[in-house]
Amino acid sequence: MINFEHSVPTKIIFGKGSIQKIGKETIKYGQRVLLVYGQNSIKKLGIYDEVIRIFNSSGISVFELPGIKPNPIVTDVRKGIEMCRQHQVDIIIGIGGGSVIDSIKAISAGVFYDGDVWDFYIGKAKPKKALPLASVLTLSATGSEANAGSVISNEETEEKLAFGVPMLKPVFSILDPEYTCSLPPYQTAAGIADIMSHCIEQYFCETKDTFVQDRLTEAILKTCIHYGPIALKEPDNYDARANIMWASTLALNGTIGSGKEGDWATHLIEHKVSAISDLTHGIGLAIITPHWMNEVFDENNMDKFISFASNVFNLNQPNDKMQLAKEGINKLYEFFRSINIPSRLSETGFTADDNLFKKMVDDILKYGSIGKFKKLDAAAIIRILKAAY
Repeated sequence: MINFEHSVPTKIIFGKGSIQKIGKETIKYGQRVLLVYGQNSIKKLGIYDEVIRIFNSSGISVFELPGIKPNPIVTDVRKGIEMCRQHQVDIIIGIGGGSVIDSIKAISAGVFYDGDVWDFYIGKAKPKKALPLASVLTLSATGSEANAGSVISNEETEEKLAFGVPMLKPVFSILDPEYTCSLPPYQTAAGIADIMSHCIEQYFCETKDTFVQDRLTEAILKTCIHYGPIALKEPDNYDARANIMWASTLALNGTIGSGKEGDWATHLIEHKVSAISDLTHGIGLAIITPHWMNEVFDENNMDKFISFASNVFNLNQPNDKMQLAKEGINKLYEFFRSINIPSRLSETGFTADDNLFKKMVDDILKYGSIGKFKKLDAAAIIRILKAAY
């Protein structure tokens, strides 16, 4: 295990009716709020009306930025930054999933920066100050409700990039599992795949003797495998939704990744796919991950795949370790298919040819090599993309 510092400053307010605490928590940071959300789902669910009622009764002024897209774009972030400056906002609150929360992090970082917020994503600058931000989670997937990371797309450059600094962790996040009960099956499945991908990216690493982190990771994966199908079959099952929501937070709040160095190559490959196709992030990850596994698997790292097969899927083939390791990959592929995630990128409407694949790889490697568990060169990335296609 390598040295690490671990801080989880986000206050998690979890459970039914927890939205009632939003006024008391918000007022600690000021009385002028930028409220950021997606389309109309929070209004249909009644969340919007309840939040506005609470804010009005608390004397909180609200300025709104609606319409955040599922793959959030820097154009909307720039609008939010200008609104914060214009209205002298004290705190930004996002109601939604990862796209909304990632957007408010970018807005928070950009308010006090004289340049363009995209500079943070291309590594040109780092924020020195940020506005407080908080979230109300409506989709269990990205874990953005309790971490410092933000992923934003640039429509002009067709890039989808990530950045994060500790000051961008939400000061509080409200997690009511009931808010996820009305999600369409497609979004529920995509969220489950996203959670599992976060686990896999951190599980497969070269760092040795991370027993605690690995067992915690396996528990989160097994939670998704157990409760995912239940949530899809019984959308109103509170226990299933609650366990998946908490798994989402734990998968990427820094706990299972502390003391080790994750891989994240699959995410970087998928970011390029969804940047040019607007594919739902979790769906892309579910399609690409098994092919990444097949690409990086070899006799030298076989033990990690054996642990994955044995401890996550309860497989046991003591006489053929190679087959056991490969069967774990197959089980993951089969699980994603069992929750009705497409098996190929081509099934999602994504189209590509050799020229596009080459351009995609060039863009993926634009800021440096990818892969920590096993470094991927251009040829390896093309093999993964073509296998997933």
